[in-house]
This record gives sequence, C-alpha cells and structure tokens, in this order.
Amino acid sequence: MAHDEPLYKSLIGDTTAYFTYLLLVATLGPFQYGFHLAELNAPQDVLTCKKHSLQQAALSTSLPHCISMNTAQFSVVTSIFTLGGLIGALSAGPSCNRYGRLLTMRVTTISFVLGSAFETFASNIPMFCFGRLVSGLGCGAAIVVVPIYIAETAPPKQKGLFGAFTQISINMGILVAQLLGYFLSKGNLWRIILASAGAIGLVHLLGLFLVPESPKWLAEHKSPQDARDILRKIRGHKADIDAEVKAWNIDSTEDDISEEEALLSAPPGSHPGPNPKAATASIGIWDALIRPAYRPATIAVVAVMFAQQLTGINSIIMYSVSLLSSLLPTTASLLIVAVSALNLVVTTLCAPLSDKIGRKTCILISIAGIGTCSVLLALGLFFGVKILAAVATLIFVAAFAVGLGPVPFILANELVGPEAVGATQSAALAANWIATFLVSQFFPIVDKALGGQGKVYFVFAGFAVLFGSFIAYWVPETKGKSGVEEVWGRREARERME
Repeated sequence: MAHDEPLYKSLIGDTTAYFTYLLLVATLGPFQYGFHLAELNAPQDVLTCKKHSLQQAALSTSLPHCISMNTAQFSVVTSIFTLGGLIGALSAGPSCNRYGRLLTMRVTTISFVLGSAFETFASNIPMFCFGRLVSGLGCGAAIVVVPIYIAETAPPKQKGLFGAFTQISINMGILVAQLLGYFLSKGNLWRIILASAGAIGLVHLLGLFLVPESPKWLAEHKSPQDARDILRKIRGHKADIDAEVKAWNIDSTEDDISEEEALLSAPPGSHPGPNPKAATASIGIWDALIRPAYRPATIAVVAVMFAQQLTGINSIIMYSVSLLSSLLPTTASLLIVAVSALNLVVTTLCAPLSDKIGRKTCILISIAGIGTCSVLLALGLFFGVKILAAVATLIFVAAFAVGLGPVPFILANELVGPEAVGATQSAALAANWIATFLVSQFFPIVDKALGGQGKVYFVFAGFAVLFGSFIAYWVPETKGKSGVEEVWGRREARERME
C-alpha cells in the first residue's frame, strides 16, 4: 500500500463485499457491549423515580413507570453487568478455542436477547439485576471472540484498521444508547431503550447464519480444505492466499489436504478431531499466566486493559449526565450525545493510525491526552468553569479514541502465538471487566468521599501517569512485525518457547 494512498483505498484495497458483511455482523457483539454500558446513563433519574418527566409519555403497560432506587442500589444495578462480563470473558477463551469462533458468537446472541427481555420487563431491582447480569455474560464473551475472529479473517495488511472496528462498534452502541436516552427518558419509555438491545440481538443471531467459521481455526482443528475454500471466498477468487495459508503452520498442498481429509473424516453426527498438522495445542488461562513463554505478553495486555478503564473513560460513559448536571443542568444530556458522537467519529478517522505510526505510540499519545484532560476536567468542575469542563470532556473522549480505545483489542492477537490467543484475550478482557466493575461500582462513592466537584479526576490523572510509564517500559511495538518471535526479539522468544 503506497504511503500517500487515500483512506478510502486503504479501506477497500483487499476488502470484498463478503468480508464487509462478516465484519458488520460480527461487530454487533461489541455494539451490544457499548449499548449496555450506556443504556442507563441518560434515563437514570427517570428510571430510579428521582425525577418525573414533564411530558408523561408512557407505554400502555401494567409495568411501573420507574423502579425506586437509591445511589447504592443503582450502583449495584450498573456494576452487576460487569460481573456477567467477567464470567463471559473468562469462559469465552476456552470456548472459542474448543468449539470455534462461530458457535461462541451465536451463543452470545442468546444472552443479548434474554438479558434485554428481563431488563425491559423488570418490575423490581432483583429482576433488573438478573437481566443486566445475563446481558453482561454475552457482552463479556463477545469482546473476547470478536477481535479474534476479525484478526483471523481480515486482510493481513489491514489487521490494525479492521481491528479498530471492535472499538468503533462499541462507540456506535454507546451513541445509539445515548440518542435513545435523550429522546426516551420520560414516563416509562425508557423500557424501549432496553428492548432495542434485544431486537438487535435477534438480528445478530439471524445474520450469523450466513457467517462461516474462522478459516484459521478450521484449518487447525478440522478441515484444511474447507478452510482454504472459506478464505478464498472471503478474499475473492483472484486473491493470492498462499502466504496466509502458509502462516497457518500446516502442510496444505493438495495431496496433503486429501490425506488430512481422510484422517479427519468421521461418522455423521460426530465432530472431527484436531488437525494432526496443526500448530501447538491451545493453552489455558493459567498457563498463559505462569509459563515464561507467555507471561510477558499476558502482563502486557492486562496492563493495557487496566489502563483503558482505570484512566476514567467509563466514568463519563456511565455517570456523566449526573456528574455534569449540577454545572450544566439543561445541556448535560445533549453534551453527552455530542461526546458519544465525537468518540465514534475520532475512532473511525484514527482507525488506520495504528498501522501507520504503531500500536504502542497510539496508546502513549492517548494516555497523555487523557491524563491532561483529567486535570483540566477536575479544575473545570472544581472552579465551576463550564466551558473548561465541557471542552475537557470532549477532548478526553477524543484522546481515548486515538489509541486507548481501539488498540488494546488488537494487541492480544499480536503478542502471542495462535495457541495462546484465546487464553491471553480472556485474561485481558477479564482484567478489563474487573477494572470496569471498579469504576462503575466505586466512582460515585469515591467522588462523594472526596467532596465531589470533580476532584476524583485527579485520581484518574494519577493512574494515567502510572500506566503510561509502565506501558512505555514493558509493552513492545507490534506494528509491521511478522510474528511473536520478531515482536519480542527472535532469540529471546525462541529460548522461551524452548
């Protein structure tokens, strides 16, 4: 790809209509994650009976218009979503390695539909919590398996670009939830917001029936020939796929494929066993944590995921309306819609950036911007400077979108070999969910303990300095590297593998 090639050509260079379809359908999973993160932000006061809309628009239903909650109860309802996400993330890695990427994605859609149904028809706090927990299960699994699926189906030269679509889709979900919240936070119309996620889950399930298994997983576990056929369909009949097939680490000549097909043939109704010429057997999360060959990569992706959350982005996604309402009582909800839209636009525009200047560089620029804006936001809220608080919020989200938003979802697939991707991704996303829980559960408590007025953002600025320093020291650059040995240094990586 030429250095001065226009963005639209980088988007369509090796991309077929079929791959575009796979990308759009797969990323409906991360869309759900963003949607459920933000769905309670705008309607919080109406949903919890703290505020009654002047326009008493309502659905014709026997369900209550609101569910009375205090701050602590609402924090539990918000944060229990992350508990489901943690469980989903921990289970998705082993599941997608053993049963395949496609089946795991299909199962997540069941959680989306059931969880949204319980939320929509909830009449009390326990039922609402159960719905949020089930929705979290699907979201936790989705943001593990979808980045893996994209990495294994995207054109090799555009993995960074299309890897960013995980975060783009999350941001789209956040924006849609905030828009619906802006217009439907009245009466009991907030239930429509929650029902929308279930409807999208049904569309997702139907769309997945036209999506194939990851060719890379299929080659390593079942049928190399079917894998080649699927990859050919994804890339187009004129594409040269030999280099990608070679990277699967199997002997895939026509004679060998026939031999492998015979070895892998099984009676109807049974599942073929692993491909005998596949790469090293998959490892579990525990192995990824304790084995010297994988520990550096696991530490790296866990640190980056902690940085993504503990620098404060979800304080804005989840609580910004209530946080800013005292300073901007009439425009807080509209400002958050603008913030969500900016997040989506900047993430989309910066999607090719990690392929140009590097993954690590994008993350460090992002953390520097977030840390600076945290200080400015704290000062704006503390001194009551409306314009400073508003601008700092906007730039904070834009800085997040440059690197810390999309890049962490790419790294787990580039820091380890294919046998450890599922385990490393699960460990990384488990860290992400734990950090998300800490922010969602304790942000209101810490904010109140510090006396409000934005002083909690000095804490987030401190985390930015801490994680920025560690990432600069520990995390290697992966841009342009052909494999794990080159990422970590060929001799050192080879010694660890041995």
